[in-house]
Amino acid sequence: MQLTDDQQRLEGLFRDNSQSLLGYLLRRTENPEDASDALAEVMLVAWRRLDDVPADDEARLWLFGVARRVLANSRRSTERRRRLGERLRQELAAAPVPQPVDDRVGAVRAALRKLSDTHREVLLLNAWEGLEPSEIAAVIGVVPATVRTRLRRARKQLRRELEEMDRGAEPLATPTRAIKERA
Repeated sequence: MQLTDDQQRLEGLFRDNSQSLLGYLLRRTENPEDASDALAEVMLVAWRRLDDVPADDEARLWLFGVARRVLANSRRSTERRRRLGERLRQELAAAPVPQPVDDRVGAVRAALRKLSDTHREVLLLNAWEGLEPSEIAAVIGVVPATVRTRLRRARKQLRRELEEMDRGAEPLATPTRAIKERA
């Protein structure tokens, strides 16, 4: 396969500059993986803006400028993620932690684990997130009729799982009875 002129030029830029760029990046990042990711980003920018890359020795300096901006963007992104993580930790620490009402919660969770991923997802989106079938359809990318069918089947399967668990439990502590009483 014959390379185009642009491909040959990019290949030449990489061949001539990748070692010095990688050294530059390695000295400014925490680990080699970050440096190699940054080098890939630099070369991606070079490919996208190949017409802007100067000819001759100026290309090397242009690539170092791109590498510098890639590192700066990476640092800003890391700092934003750190601040967001800290803010979320503070919000979660201040949020009230719901306590299980009794052993029925554990039984319901165990029954949910027995459902297929598809059934569990639609059931939880409906019950825990309060989404309607049309909203669930938008989230998972299917038509609302499919969601309604899956929801009906999921409820039926959950009911069967809970009833099976009830067989050995005391009558007043059964999960299905508790669910029916709340409904």
